[in-house]
Amino acid sequence: MINPEMPRERASEIADIFLKLVDVIAALRGENGCPWDKEQTRDSVKMNLVEEAYEALDAIREAIPSKIASELGDLMIQVLFHSQISQELGEFDVGDVLSAAIDKLVRRHPHVFSDAKVSDSKEVLKNWEDIKKVERGGESVLADIPQSLPGFLRALVVQDKVGRVGFEWPDKKGAILKVREELAELEEALASGRKDRIDAEYGDLILIVLNLGRYIGSNPDDALRDAVMRFEERFKCVELALKRAGMTPSEATLELMDSLWDECKSKERRG
Repeated sequence: MINPEMPRERASEIADIFLKLVDVIAALRGENGCPWDKEQTRDSVKMNLVEEAYEALDAIREAIPSKIASELGDLMIQVLFHSQISQELGEFDVGDVLSAAIDKLVRRHPHVFSDAKVSDSKEVLKNWEDIKKVERGGESVLADIPQSLPGFLRALVVQDKVGRVGFEWPDKKGAILKVREELAELEEALASGRKDRIDAEYGDLILIVLNLGRYIGSNPDDALRDAVMRFEERFKCVELALKRAGMTPSEATLELMDSLWDECKSKERRG
């Protein structure tokens, strides 16, 4: 289907450009292609998918359109590269990949491509999960979460999925109360001195703090990244102040560094 806001002439140009990229990937893997590209297997380049995805995320955070376009292009190269390998193995080609994507989108958006009705985006997400559950043969809504996801990201995905099917508090108050409850349980675990219990309660606290971001409209990954950057800048400020005084952090007392930290934080807030 062609985007109604996109001129048909441009859509045709895009189709030609896409096919050219497919041909370029095939040429790289072809008889007279690149020795390195021809040697690659799914396993050898699988982590490139992850790397390119993170580079695309960095570009999105920087909000530079040209860089976003470039990094999304690199990510698309990975998809086409894997499709080319599968075509050579006689499994499927890029057409099958595109068809699967179209079928999935149409099937999971009956309110757009059929006569289903929805009241808001929350209902859209619930229907999406219900449809996926049918596709999985009634398995858990958590059944298709990739095992290779980093713990932080896996936590966000799990919380989002259960929230889509209604397993969540109606507002942020419930999440905040749960943070306090988990903090109290961690303090009890620390008092017990039991390492297994401490680890478990610490994990529960991290999980609910991450979940709190969903209720206050804050992306935990972005918030943590920004917090780390602020921490780094403040500590560099402390180091600079100590250097001016002829000292290094290892030579300074904690009380002095805390004092300098507060000064740096105040300067930061004043801009």
